[in-house]
Amino acid sequence: MRSGKVVKSKAKKRRSIKGFTTLDEVLAEEGTLGEFEAVAVKEVLAWQIKKAMEEAGLSRHKVAAQLHTSRSQLNRVLDPKDGNVTLETLIRVARVVGRELRLELV
Repeated sequence: MRSGKVVKSKAKKRRSIKGFTTLDEVLAEEGTLGEFEAVAVKEVLAWQIKKAMEEAGLSRHKVAAQLHTSRSQLNRVLDPKDGNVTLETLIRVARVVGRELRLELV
């Protein structure tokens, strides 16, 4: 049985991030930041295209047929690791799935 004393818990002390290096800084120092950013952009585009295909009820076979290309070519577009896809191809795929590709310099 407890004696009725209230035990106060110690508040957690916030850790400072002062002096730590960010991942962007590390990648920039290594000269690989641009490469990682390009892969990240391609992964997001591939995910958005797949999602748009699902929402439109389009199979890979149907999309490839509308693009007048092979399913293996479409698979390369949808492969986040394959960065060898032209803007023209991405624009065509976006139109087929009912979307628009927008690029912006910020």
